[in-house]
Amino acid sequence: MPMFLMDRFGRKSKTSPTDSTLSGDETPRQHGVPPEDAAFAEKGEVDNSPPRLFTPRVFAMAMIVSLGGMIFGYDTGQISGFLEMQNFLDRFGTNGTFSNVRSGTIVGLLSIGTLIGALLSAPIADVFGRRWCIVVWNIVFCIGVIVQICTFDDTWYQIALGRWVAGFGVGGLSVLTPMYQSETAPRQIRGALVSTYQLFITLGILVADCINYGTHNDPSARSWKLPMGLGFIWPVIMACGIFFLRESPRWDYRHGKIDEARKTIALSYGVPENNWEVHREMREIKEKFDAENAGGGKHKFYEVFTGPRMLYRTLLGMTLQMLQQLTGANYFFYYGTTIFASVGISDSYVTAMILGGVNFGMTIPGLYVVEHFGRRRALITGGLWMFMCFLVFASVGHFLLNANQDTNTAGVVMIVFACLFIAGYAMTWAPIVWAVIGEIFPTRYRAQAMGLSSASNWIWNFLLAFFTPFITHDIDYRYGYIFAACCFAGAVVVYFFLCESKGRTLEEIDTMYIMHVAPWKSTKWDPPEGEDLITADALYLEPGARNIRKAEAAGMESGQQVEDVPAATEHHGIHDVSGTGYVPESTGIRGNSVA
Repeated sequence: MPMFLMDRFGRKSKTSPTDSTLSGDETPRQHGVPPEDAAFAEKGEVDNSPPRLFTPRVFAMAMIVSLGGMIFGYDTGQISGFLEMQNFLDRFGTNGTFSNVRSGTIVGLLSIGTLIGALLSAPIADVFGRRWCIVVWNIVFCIGVIVQICTFDDTWYQIALGRWVAGFGVGGLSVLTPMYQSETAPRQIRGALVSTYQLFITLGILVADCINYGTHNDPSARSWKLPMGLGFIWPVIMACGIFFLRESPRWDYRHGKIDEARKTIALSYGVPENNWEVHREMREIKEKFDAENAGGGKHKFYEVFTGPRMLYRTLLGMTLQMLQQLTGANYFFYYGTTIFASVGISDSYVTAMILGGVNFGMTIPGLYVVEHFGRRRALITGGLWMFMCFLVFASVGHFLLNANQDTNTAGVVMIVFACLFIAGYAMTWAPIVWAVIGEIFPTRYRAQAMGLSSASNWIWNFLLAFFTPFITHDIDYRYGYIFAACCFAGAVVVYFFLCESKGRTLEEIDTMYIMHVAPWKSTKWDPPEGEDLITADALYLEPGARNIRKAEAAGMESGQQVEDVPAATEHHGIHDVSGTGYVPESTGIRGNSVA
């Protein structure tokens, strides 16, 4: 009677009780060793030791590469404080205040730069490598900061242009940071390492808020130039630290550096190069690379829309990043001090630090939520929670604060619900959207699709940063109703369009989308037993994602599997009966003739 066994890759395969895998001749680790490494297994040369995931190298990678998030968060947090510093207002404002156009341009041009950087980063990194591009984008960011610090007169547009240049670096790092981590980190902790990017964004915002608080009373230019200058620390550490790390093994393999790729994987897992885990990952890289390059040419960029179920997934990724911005979180981070100064708080910088602290502190349990409660449940619950918080915030602000009715109580209530909103955002939509974006795309299209998704994030980041002063001037705190509606829409989009990916391999996630598994049923979906998964990376496509060579695509229904069959004897085996009028019993056809 056939039985089902689970191999190391998480796939179920049929075997019989007499199969050699149950005989005790092989260890569990040896079972499933790639065929090309079978000789090592027979000689006992495959190392079966378990991987050591939390090594100093992995910790260093998490700390150094995640500084890309620190750079973005710090730049986001500091501009909120600058807009209320007296020296900054006197130099770059008009009669001690900022017009809506000027403040929106200064804040928003960073996002335009990040949009360009995000779009350029993936193709450039595919050519020159992840490590060198990370160094270059850090240098670009530093150039942008230098342009801003060198502003000595009232040329406010120099501040705006400096932020635009710095945005190139922020945008490039926003793609390369999660990309490098997902390609290099051990698979068992890949999700947690990618999520540290968002954790460092929140840390950067908090650090900027604290430094702004310490300098905002200084009447000189030091009040804003000192926090801006301290921003050099993070890119310098990241650019120097990346030299102590190795290049992405995926990039090395694709450029013929196979031995380098194997060594990097072994170091990441903390095992020898002949370890079974290294063999497994090397075979996975080879299979995907072979499939990607089959079909007679290099695949086109537009395949992110024409590839297997890629239009759906690319639009979903761009929509989720758009909705992450439309939750309204940056409404507080960009204009937090201005908002709470208007509600009568004596020192709005203290309020900004409180919000920053809540944002950072609640992101840490968010790393637990993403792995233990599932992506869908967390995003839906978070969207509804933020919807409720913004309804209260907007209602109290418009009907009590603006009507001058019990302003002290109104201010306290608004701060409380702003903190509750930030807590929900930090635990759900902030880290989980980045994790989801790294999971829903197959390897073949991941760089380009992540670039487009990140570009969507930055487009809406700019639109909110630029137009928020105009909107709040016209509709005051009723602006919160718009964000509340977007939070509710986010929950709806997740329910109807996003498949659950908690506990799934990347191949299983790919299969769910290709097989059109209903998202609301995806939590209980099980991969087909005894069959290879249908994945985009296993399809041999010609350029343009056309002419699928199904015979070589694992899991396709029309795929043909050719096996070596022993020669037939007089009484056993398979005989050629074509033209004799007989029907082979193996066809399963009943009757005397074939219709």
